[in-house]
Amino acid sequence: CNLMRTQRVLVFVDESNVVSSVRTLGRGLDWIKLRDHLANADRGRELIEMVIYAGLPPALPEWQSERDKKNKFLHWLRSHGFLVVTKEGSPGDGRHYKANADVLMAIDAVELSVEIRPAVVVLVTGDADFAHLALQLRRRGIRVEVAATAQTLGTALKGAANEVIDLVPLFDTFEVIKSSE
Repeated sequence: CNLMRTQRVLVFVDESNVVSSVRTLGRGLDWIKLRDHLANADRGRELIEMVIYAGLPPALPEWQSERDKKNKFLHWLRSHGFLVVTKEGSPGDGRHYKANADVLMAIDAVELSVEIRPAVVVLVTGDADFAHLALQLRRRGIRVEVAATAQTLGTALKGAANEVIDLVPLFDTFEVIKSSE
């Protein structure tokens, strides 16, 4: 029999990017299905870790209920085996806050990849700022796959990856959400 060597996979998720792209399609995000889809065990792959980078609403009274809601969601992710890295938010303008975890994700992706030496790294984001990260990982002999929707995928990132995984077909299987806006 043909014993395929299992390919060890690390997945890094830019939570705000993937959540906004699935919302654009009017769907809720099924994290377990997303993980299974990317882990792709039937292709002889082994998921080492799926790391999710998420911004937290600021620790201020006016953001407390949103912060509690977010923490509850992050607790759910952790209890389902996801590795969660958070970034404290700071107030932006009006109803928005800033909590960009891109730098954390980029540094961790390089560090963990050097330590763990996966065969494949999947970047779940369309953000073109991650193009340099993709190239850095490839220079270390790691295959880089980018999972995003075509609409959100930056050209530079597309060109920097070994392969692009279009998430639209997967997102189309997720539950339709009633717009609350």
